[in-house]
Amino acid sequence: MQRDTITVERLYTGESRSLELKLVAGASGLKRIIREPTVNRPGLALAGFTRYFASKRLQAIGHAEWFFLKALSQQEREKRYVNLLSFKIPAIIFSRNLKPDKAFIRAAEKAQVPIFVTPMITMKFINLATLALEMLFAPRGSEIGSMVDILGVGVIIRGESGIGKSESVLALIERGYSLVSDDITRVTLLDGREIIGTSAEVTRNHMEVRGIGIINVASMFGVRSIRTQKQVDLVVTLKAWNEVPDVDRLGMELEYVKILGVEVPHIIIPVRPGRDLARLIEVAAFQIKLKSSGQNPAKELNDRLIAQMAGNIQL
Repeated sequence: MQRDTITVERLYTGESRSLELKLVAGASGLKRIIREPTVNRPGLALAGFTRYFASKRLQAIGHAEWFFLKALSQQEREKRYVNLLSFKIPAIIFSRNLKPDKAFIRAAEKAQVPIFVTPMITMKFINLATLALEMLFAPRGSEIGSMVDILGVGVIIRGESGIGKSESVLALIERGYSLVSDDITRVTLLDGREIIGTSAEVTRNHMEVRGIGIINVASMFGVRSIRTQKQVDLVVTLKAWNEVPDVDRLGMELEYVKILGVEVPHIIIPVRPGRDLARLIEVAAFQIKLKSSGQNPAKELNDRLIAQMAGNIQL
């Protein structure tokens, strides 16, 4: 698990289009670090109360803050600018296309604090920026294995080299399911409970098929055969038949594997010639979908058998 350092520059580079950000001052401060994944409105700080000022967050200035400043004298206003910018805030964003005056621009350049303008209303910007920051701040890692979306069930397929992962993934794609990643799946933890899988941007849409080489899945099977990201619901490990001495024949209890500290259902499928691995992985995904809705065929059968044996004993 790793956590990256999130700078203003990284947010601006990755989210300037979605947040409609325009840099108007303080470019020299783009390396400033954002330490908390949320946005603050600095109304109280501008009014002079800075005791509990959330200075580690992005600061959003909307109509309320700007009209308050406009109501002050020029001298007092500039004093408030300097006071606000004396804190180590990451950046300030003016919503609703509000234009910071020349005094604010000068103070920001001197303090090396980036200033942005967005046409969004304040609350919409705060909501979208918070979502973007939560994604940037989320713990990340990688899992060796390919990932496929099978009717809404995100499945990571693992196994030793040559065990048949690529062939299984290819067969699943041919059946109309979607490839999320090939060979290495990048995972992100959201809200401390959801694992989201995706692929590296540079390898997206592509997969390696041994003996054939690199193929473009989207070009070959259509855009519906690709999904950029999906929640991880199941991990399937393919193992040689002789390496699985105790095959679970009932499936009464689920096994789990931890990814970024979160337990994900795990199924081991023994591999030997003649087994349709793609079909078995497909059925495993359907089984997990049923169990997540409260159905457990193995337990239902076990309960019926116990009830029948209890009835026979009574007789």
